[in-house]
Amino acid sequence: MEHKAGFVNIVGNPNVGKSTLMNLLVGERVSIITSKAQTTRHRIMGIVNTPEYQIVFSDTPGVLEPKYKLQESMLNFSEGALVDADILIYVTDVVEDPSKNADFLAKVAKESIPVLVVINKIDLVKEQSQLEELTQRWHTMLPKAEIFPVSAKENFNVPNLMNRIVELLPDSPPFFGKDALTDKPARFFVTEIIREKILLLYDKEIPYSVEVIVEKFEEKENSIHIMAVIYVERDSQKGIIIGHKGAMIKKVGMEARKDIEKFFGKSVYLELFVKVESNWRNRENKLKSFGYIE
Repeated sequence: MEHKAGFVNIVGNPNVGKSTLMNLLVGERVSIITSKAQTTRHRIMGIVNTPEYQIVFSDTPGVLEPKYKLQESMLNFSEGALVDADILIYVTDVVEDPSKNADFLAKVAKESIPVLVVINKIDLVKEQSQLEELTQRWHTMLPKAEIFPVSAKENFNVPNLMNRIVELLPDSPPFFGKDALTDKPARFFVTEIIREKILLLYDKEIPYSVEVIVEKFEEKENSIHIMAVIYVERDSQKGIIIGHKGAMIKKVGMEARKDIEKFFGKSVYLELFVKVESNWRNRENKLKSFGYIE
């Protein structure tokens, strides 16, 4: 029997539920999910294996007009996803204006590969006619695309989407080992979990000014010792991250440790430090060292 394999890239504007959808399709918590925009900064691959096929899903940062170098690199990840996919999933929702980011949509419309438009959050729709009207608008804008109304939150119609993806996969041997879950190293997920806690616990600009680097990851049979540095852009932000008498950084550490232990199935000793790296989002050498620029 022929084996199928392919790259399925997930693109769309911020906050439409790309990461939630990817985690459902992959069946593991690979992309971090919070209600804040710009949660995903890198392309993150999640791999689904069965004896018959291998799907390499790729979740990308939300498409946005870049305001600084970090966002330029995030947009490059999203535009790169148009180039190397076998199947493209464009995620929108019932709230956003379909004509948002017309330039990016024009590129999607020119694609020769199969494009699946996922209209997410249909659990928020009151009238069926509203959904029909929205579906028609997407048909007009992307006439070659197939349209799937889904609710990632309720897992509604996601299995049908998955079946269609499998049908569209090209015949191919696997690209990765059959036991691979992702192309990212273990410490990458530690940084994502810590970043998620910062996104959830702090307000305003703080989460977007933060980068997390794991400096030590020592794994033993039953435990892992992790030392991570939280970089911020200003001294005032360092004070906010640490909090009064260290209360906030302690909270980040406790919540992150629980999720890291769940992710790896081992007990974790987590040490967190905070350092100032001024204006890192606009400094090319820093963006390189943090893995945003090749």
